[in-house]
Amino acid sequence: MDDIDNQNLELQLMLEAIHLKYGYDFRNYAKASVKRRIQHRMTKEKMANFSEMQHKLLYDVSFFERLLLDLSINVTEMFRDPTFYMALRKFVIPELRKHPFIKIWHAGCSTGEEVYSMAILLKEEGLYDQTQIYATDMNEVALKKAKDGIFDIGKLKQYTKNYQKSGGQSAFSDYYSAHYEHVVVDKSLKKNILFSDHNLATDGVFGEMNLILCRNVLIYFNRDLQNRVVGLFYDSLCPDGILCLGSKESLSFSKYTNAFDDVVKEEKIYRRLDSELI
Repeated sequence: MDDIDNQNLELQLMLEAIHLKYGYDFRNYAKASVKRRIQHRMTKEKMANFSEMQHKLLYDVSFFERLLLDLSINVTEMFRDPTFYMALRKFVIPELRKHPFIKIWHAGCSTGEEVYSMAILLKEEGLYDQTQIYATDMNEVALKKAKDGIFDIGKLKQYTKNYQKSGGQSAFSDYYSAHYEHVVVDKSLKKNILFSDHNLATDGVFGEMNLILCRNVLIYFNRDLQNRVVGLFYDSLCPDGILCLGSKESLSFSKYTNAFDDVVKEEKIYRRLDSELI
């Protein structure tokens, strides 16, 4: 067995240990991504190998919490991919208007930028007061930031640009207040958002959702876990419910290909079908 095989075995054992000790399941995440993030933490902590790291994570909870931040994916921004939000306004909002009450699930919401983007869009379309948004993530640190709704003022220029390109109907400054190095989202955007812990790898369905957004999360999972999660979304959507994935994601090679129809193919927006072909 060569060094690469040994490393892969050590990585597999470490992911198994994390699952057994802490209940977080990274065993079906894409191995290259997980390995890269673990090696980053190993370098930061000046560790020699996976075995040394495994011993530390089993006996040092604070070390595991640092590693968890590395393993959890937190790449996001307000109105990320503006053309996607334009498509939401044009093709999804008319569908949501058909419902007296709207339920939306943001799965893998990270630090909340895209959740608040959706809240702004719904407010501008006159639908926010009849909507409940469930925003979930497995990373408690990210969830805390999302609940606080406090963002780095240095990112504001890009966020404003994204908002304007997405078809924003007001001044973006209407939705936040500036405080020194940070901006705080307006309280009115928080009132219909429920933030909660949820692990896509292990936890169950959110029932009867009209819209589910899970953008740029599936790319970090292997094929088996992707199928599990898409199945979870299928079971969580009401008939004709809408699923939105990220720009680099697709249902094309999923076992659920025939369970969804394209709404806006290029923006990865799909409609749930009552399929007997799954």
